[in-house]
Amino acid sequence: MRRHTMSVLFVTGTGTEIGKTVTTAALAAAALARGRSVAVLKPAQTGVTTDEPGDVAEVERLAGPVTGVELARFPEPLAPATAALRAGLPPVGPKEIAAAAAELAASHDLVLVEGAGGLLVRFDADGHTLADAARLTGAPVLVVAQAGLGTLNATALTALALRSYGLDSPGVVIGSWPAEPDLASRCNLADLPEAAGAPLLGVIPAGSGGLAPEAFRAASPDWLAPALGGSDAFRIPS
Repeated sequence: MRRHTMSVLFVTGTGTEIGKTVTTAALAAAALARGRSVAVLKPAQTGVTTDEPGDVAEVERLAGPVTGVELARFPEPLAPATAALRAGLPPVGPKEIAAAAAELAASHDLVLVEGAGGLLVRFDADGHTLADAARLTGAPVLVVAQAGLGTLNATALTALALRSYGLDSPGVVIGSWPAEPDLASRCNLADLPEAAGAPLLGVIPAGSGGLAPEAFRAASPDWLAPALGGSDAFRIPS
């Protein structure tokens, strides 16, 4: 009988549109390259209609053969609680998320749970968040941050929220590193770990989501530190 390693990692961000999905795809691609089985769980997909591809489909396209699961989909690009209310659909709560993650972990080596927006975005009318689901699961939470000005405060606030929930974080990934970084971005390479209280474990080049899948899969391990399943070739930009 095959022995499965239960490993669940939540992926959150310091905001929206900062590279969570591409980061999730890079994590999945690196794990697949190491021969691990991967599941990607999206608790609440917002801003996408029923006939449009969502974040899970994008991870599958970039990373390769993962098991993709959505628990709920709401058409308007709003916080999950608001989007569910306006659509007249039931919200998804932390118990459902934790149960789905545990079920997937029983048959996969790695389960990546990609949140919506930031850590404390409301999922239901009771104010439950991704942090509540992570606490029920007992899983660590990876933080995806922006590169430039303003990211230190947002990252520090996210780290403070994680600590208030008693959650561990392996580190921070910059979700979109510019080809020509400005002074703030270059300084943030050293300052982000201090703001987060955790190491910088990944730097995803801007535009990576536009790469051909084969190129994305080949490059992904070098964007991530070994602690995230990346390669020994990972280097923080100088």
